[in-house]
Amino acid sequence: MQISAALAGTAGVERALVAMATELNLDLLPDLGIERPTAASPNDLLVAVVARDGQSLATALDMLERELTGASPPPPSGEAAVSPRTTATAARSVAGPALALVSTPGRYAFVEAMDALDAGLSVMVFSDNVPIDQEVRLKRAASERDLLVMGPDCGTAVVGGVGLGFANVVRPGPVGLVAASGTGAQHVMSLLAAGGVGVSHCLGVGGRDLSEVVGGRSTRAALAVLDGDRSTELIVVLGKPPAPSVAAELAAYASTLDTPVVFAPLGPDRPDLTAVAADVLTRLGAEVPDWPSWTPLHPTPRAPGRYLRGLFSGGTLCVEAQIIAAAKLGPVRSNVPVQPDATVEGGHLLLDLGADEYTVGRPHPMIDLGPRLALIAAAAADPDVGVVLLDVVLGHGAHPDPAGDLAPAIAAALSGAPDRLAVVVSLVGTPDDPQGLTRQAGLLCDAGASVYLSNAEATRRAVEAVR
Repeated sequence: MQISAALAGTAGVERALVAMATELNLDLLPDLGIERPTAASPNDLLVAVVARDGQSLATALDMLERELTGASPPPPSGEAAVSPRTTATAARSVAGPALALVSTPGRYAFVEAMDALDAGLSVMVFSDNVPIDQEVRLKRAASERDLLVMGPDCGTAVVGGVGLGFANVVRPGPVGLVAASGTGAQHVMSLLAAGGVGVSHCLGVGGRDLSEVVGGRSTRAALAVLDGDRSTELIVVLGKPPAPSVAAELAAYASTLDTPVVFAPLGPDRPDLTAVAADVLTRLGAEVPDWPSWTPLHPTPRAPGRYLRGLFSGGTLCVEAQIIAAAKLGPVRSNVPVQPDATVEGGHLLLDLGADEYTVGRPHPMIDLGPRLALIAAAAADPDVGVVLLDVVLGHGAHPDPAGDLAPAIAAALSGAPDRLAVVVSLVGTPDDPQGLTRQAGLLCDAGASVYLSNAEATRRAVEAVR
């Protein structure tokens, strides 16, 4: 996914795709203007590049070669350079505790994760689209071995100062996070960083861990790990709305720990993530800052369009926005609805483009901005849409310059719908992130968007702008 983004950003390259030759990826080729190969299997690596000229193509292929054959660390002195062929054999080459990161397609993740557990390793399962019955089996096996399973669909973790998956650059500090949400954890860590507070560890547990079926197995294990960590002074549990019975059981368990626990999953009538971050700062004796925001030179007036359109790469941020928007605007449609039984036709729509149905066989929207660019243009063409609400997530693993791609699309949308459309951005990041927090905010703001470090504040601004 990252190689595809890197090639697409090369001068002279119009489109690029580097992926396994699955049916879904092969079906993308006609949109790239490339004929589908007749002999290709899911075990083949598909490389598709559309360039303006031969020199641009050659430059892109040189970059591809460098990316695919990046130098590996040399083997220990006197040992042959033999790569392990299984997780178990790799584990035998590691001295002391270790963590396995599984990032295969979801259908294959269970075997690799179980192999890691059998080898005595805790495991982070980055893969999504893993069946929930396999998740339960993995977490039951981890509990029997006194190990931890982070995930499936664990997009973010920080272990001992090392970021895994999508990770912002945060400094060491006293806060330990247990997160049944990836972007929710990134958002809280970014807000804490704005308040001058760092984290000891962030242990992701997967978005389904707080469900009735999974029963909070990994959350309980992560609480125990952080309670035994001397650098952790305060534990914060984050996630989407949990099953009530699971929330009650975990709250009871947390009360038995030596380390204080702030149990802060989202839900109606519960604090939003910005309020949670402010509470944590206050508990630690730190000052709660005025959360940064950036206003365009010519602010967009109250939009006359009737409806709110949210295009999110983060599921938790989408859920938080739903809760805030529904309290003011009434029913809100979503592919990740807070109230699944509610039937809503038309009206306000908030989409989580990182949900499983959007990421099968294609890059995550924090890497591939293509789907959102098309949806921004579609919203601009819809006379009923008054406000487009976006999240932009920075950090390692994410797009190297999201504002560079989004800003022209935002400017075009606003110029095409003057006096009717507003764009509001929730920007998740820290000053140390490689994309440059201030630079990204400036580009988005110059394009006409109102930008907020707080997702809750961004959502409230978007709600106020809707007619």
